Amino acid sequence: MSFNSFGHMFRITTWGESHGEAIGCVVDGCPPRIALSEADIQPFLDRRRPGQSKFTTQRQEADQVKILSGVYQGLTTGTPIALEIQNTDQRSKDYGDIAERYRPGHADLTYDLKYGHRDPRGGGRSSARETAMRVAAGAVALKILPPGVAIQGALVQIGPHKIDRANWDWDQVRENPFFCPDAAAVPKWEDYLNQVRKAGSSCGAVIELVASHVPAGLGAPIYGKLDADLAAALMSINAVKGVEIGDGFAAAALSGEDNADEMFMQDGKLQFSANHAGGILGGISSGQPVVARFAVKPTSSILTPRRSVDRKGDNVEVVTKGRHDPCVGIRAVPVGEAMMACVLADHLLRDRAQVVR
Repeated sequence: MSFNSFGHMFRITTWGESHGEAIGCVVDGCPPRIALSEADIQPFLDRRRPGQSKFTTQRQEADQVKILSGVYQGLTTGTPIALEIQNTDQRSKDYGDIAERYRPGHADLTYDLKYGHRDPRGGGRSSARETAMRVAAGAVALKILPPGVAIQGALVQIGPHKIDRANWDWDQVRENPFFCPDAAAVPKWEDYLNQVRKAGSSCGAVIELVASHVPAGLGAPIYGKLDADLAAALMSINAVKGVEIGDGFAAAALSGEDNADEMFMQDGKLQFSANHAGGILGGISSGQPVVARFAVKPTSSILTPRRSVDRKGDNVEVVTKGRHDPCVGIRAVPVGEAMMACVLADHLLRDRAQVVR
């Protein structure tokens, strides 16, 4: 299986399966002499870690990261950084009933069609368990970005229920189990997800990412566009089915006058009247906040019986047992932040290699 790597100058390669001995990644391209320890990475993994509320999978994984290479005496050496997390709470027996059956909406069928062989335990390589290593790599990427660059993510919609943007408060994101910036939406989401969970069903979500103080000039015309790479990074996250940059699809309903981010000089500095473009013009960062959203589909592993087929071609009914997120979008927030960090770090290093300022 190829295509397990992402990035150019800053490149990550992940490995491992949901129920294997361990998962890991190799980060290549990190500059030398950057202070890095496991303690720098662990807080980011803790935000994504399963089993922290009744609204996520109850699989109990400590997700303790170990640095295997690329760091000496607390500093990066410029060589590949290998990171590993041991899997400690697998229940492979939960997947015995679906070993020969394809879960609707899952990658079971396509993996079998492509490779003729698959690991059904927790979805194997297609499991969201893989994203833990993206979060670890993202923590390394943040070390490369200039001081002041901040990447924040928030859940702005669960199922059909959206936040009220007038209530947006970044401080609220860390105060509830949903990464929600609208305190008034939290009790409504709790009621809704309780109903979904008790029904053995699942729901989707929309996550918004904002990177502030991003240097202008990152990205390249045509095939090296910052927004194109960001969209690819977010689309590569498990269960993601849509990505928007800036206003995204809503821009189609605007007039040219409304969509134009007018520019003016104030106190000797370039200012914008709005940010419909999401901080990227012509594939190159403008210096405004980089804004992206991505949509996560409902978790495919549900207790509700669904019609499907098995490997022999017989019609069957599928019920997925085990421990699953009723809304996988909740824990996708730190994953999205990590992928944005990896893209920005990659483009920063590309920019240093191309442009003399």
